[in-house]
Amino acid sequence: MSNSNALLVALRQINRAIDLQSKKLEKETGQTTPQLLLLKELAKEGRAKPSVIAKSVHLSHATVTSIVDRLAKSGMVTREKSEDDGRSVDIVLTEQGRACVQNAPELLQEDFLVSFSKLEPWEQNLLVSSVQRIAVMMEANRLDSAPILEVGEIRP
Repeated sequence: MSNSNALLVALRQINRAIDLQSKKLEKETGQTTPQLLLLKELAKEGRAKPSVIAKSVHLSHATVTSIVDRLAKSGMVTREKSEDDGRSVDIVLTEQGRACVQNAPELLQEDFLVSFSKLEPWEQNLLVSSVQRIAVMMEANRLDSAPILEVGEIRP
């Protein structure tokens, strides 16, 4: 197999692994990867402002608002007036949301990051630069992306 074909096969395998994990996660939890990522972020403190969540998960405020709308409809979170400033709103994790986080399997990127962190620094740098180069070659470096391993658009 040529190097170019081997690379394309490896990219397809990565894409497939992400897709399968995303579908498994949604089937087991009823939540998409971005929704679960937000729930996990909220589980740290129990409540947070949408802007703080957006910054910590590297998504736009508008995307976080859409995801929160969907989570609120399913009873995973509520919106409450901020305890610090009555003019702003906090997103609050419900007991149902907390149970979802506790029972959810690890996100694919969490397992990946554990394995990645075990590599030597030179290996990490080599992988980062190689994958960044691939992103440029595919013109994917222009796309706004969060550090979430999920196929397709970040759905609210």
